[in-house]
Amino acid sequence: MLELGGSDPFIVMPSADVRAAARTAVTARTINNGQTCIAAKRFIVHTEVYEEFVEAFVAGTKALTIGDPLDEETQIGPIATESGRRELVELVDDAVAKGAVLRCGGSAVGTEGWFFEPAVLEEVTGEMRVYREETFGPLAVVHRVDDIEQAAELANDTTFGLSSSVWTTDPDEERFLINRLAAGAVFVNGMSVSYPELPFGGVKDSGIGRELAAEGIREFCNLKSIWKS
Repeated sequence: MLELGGSDPFIVMPSADVRAAARTAVTARTINNGQTCIAAKRFIVHTEVYEEFVEAFVAGTKALTIGDPLDEETQIGPIATESGRRELVELVDDAVAKGAVLRCGGSAVGTEGWFFEPAVLEEVTGEMRVYREETFGPLAVVHRVDDIEQAAELANDTTFGLSSSVWTTDPDEERFLINRLAAGAVFVNGMSVSYPELPFGGVKDSGIGRELAAEGIREFCNLKSIWKS
């Protein structure tokens, strides 16, 4: 059984509670300082609610408190390694140099510890590294789409397929995205989390097999086939 990371999409459609989606998006991107395999990383937002979502999402990201992880007031602690922070800065610099818009953050901060200011990028295109690579830290990419077909196509345009989050109150949209998304899990109107009662794992480059729940237990069992004439 292997779990190999992800670049999880977070899709917001016009019927969604956009304010709730934006609030949750901040947590979904920055939980454990963004160093979580199932953290939302690519935010795919319908053009009808794009500006509303981005305004709230950027404001919420800017409001996060960076500091000592042992301080109860801290919301963003350090990146685990110097190389991990350097990778985040390089991804931002590469994107901006190629035309992306940096809405907030994106720099190393502080003199002790590997702190990175939570960042939000817009207008990201396929030639930028951040479009393809997993961002293992508080770095979000926001995409604008015109319809649900485009949202699904963009969500699946990755070698990863761990988890996903879908925000809609339309049953047809919900059904469409659940069926279309190439991911090991789809969370509807909530952020991706790992529950012990649900099988956990991905498709494509995000892993092989499942852990947790009955399916996870069976991954560690040896099966014996018996044939008798």
